[in-house]
Amino acid sequence: MECVRTNSGAVFGRGSLRVGAVAALLALSAQAARADEGGVSFWIPGFFGSLAATPTTPGWSATSVYYHTSVSAGASVARAKEFEIGGVPLNFTANVSANVNASANLEFLAATYTFATPVLGAQASFALLGAYGANSTSLAGTLALTGPLGNTLSRSDAINSTIVGFGDLVPQYTMKWNVGVNNFMTYVTGDIPVGAYDSMRLANLGIGHWAIDAGGGYTYFDPQTGHEASAVLGFTYNFINPSTQYQNGVDMHLDWGVSQFLTKQVQVGLVGYLYQEIGCDSGSGDRVGCFQSRVLGIGPQFGYIFPIGDKWQGYFNLKGYGEFDAANRPSGFNIWLTFNLSPAATPPTSSRPMFTK
Repeated sequence: MECVRTNSGAVFGRGSLRVGAVAALLALSAQAARADEGGVSFWIPGFFGSLAATPTTPGWSATSVYYHTSVSAGASVARAKEFEIGGVPLNFTANVSANVNASANLEFLAATYTFATPVLGAQASFALLGAYGANSTSLAGTLALTGPLGNTLSRSDAINSTIVGFGDLVPQYTMKWNVGVNNFMTYVTGDIPVGAYDSMRLANLGIGHWAIDAGGGYTYFDPQTGHEASAVLGFTYNFINPSTQYQNGVDMHLDWGVSQFLTKQVQVGLVGYLYQEIGCDSGSGDRVGCFQSRVLGIGPQFGYIFPIGDKWQGYFNLKGYGEFDAANRPSGFNIWLTFNLSPAATPPTSSRPMFTK
């Protein structure tokens, strides 16, 4: 942990904010509102944020995140969801005129341990995240079905699905390096599919398959001026869903944040993301073809650091994203309210004796 004293005497701890570390953990439970199979991906854009690559204070920390998302999608996602939940019989094709709407309210809890001993010159940490919450998803519209002999039929669907329960588990290992105002990181995370999931249900809290995600990032942070900019690029490999025999393609995601510390405690700025599926979906259960998904998002952020006694500090962060340019994926808006409790940053003590006249 490096602390830097500014010209005004304010002390900034490099990485004392765990914004990026917290965001990187949020990899699971809003899946029914998100893309690839049926418009659903492992990675929720916006996981990473400002100060993503800055080292943090060694020791244990705890994080709570309230996450709300409200999204909608048109015919392409509605058609994919009908195939996924078994709404279209095998050997039938479907033309769909329908919409999907979803709203999720989730609470993420994460425990992180940051090691004091460097690994390859980097600060290493391990975290485990779980989630509990509710997801409500609806699909409404008409389907024109064509059978293998050319027989046709039309059907109207109005499906409402709500699930309350636990999401999957997400472990994460991170390594961070600091060189002055430059900070670098690499991470690996993944999905352990133990959450509430049923391939025949419209709303879920788990994704039903294993996944692994890895990437790297950079943060520029000058404690003397309070300027900060971060970006993290990652890729997700999805294993096949054993319930549907559907495998999502490789996903690419870029999360970024820029901020200004107005004081040593108050932070304001912007956040954004780009999510793009770069591989094609596949598997014997894939009835919609390549189905590559994409979405972009941007929004404001506000952060506040405060001491809790002599040895701990708290951090609140509020950020929100408005989404646009979506393809084969629900889009709308999402809000993240984060509280983190971590060991306080301690200014370095000089080993030089102090002389006075």
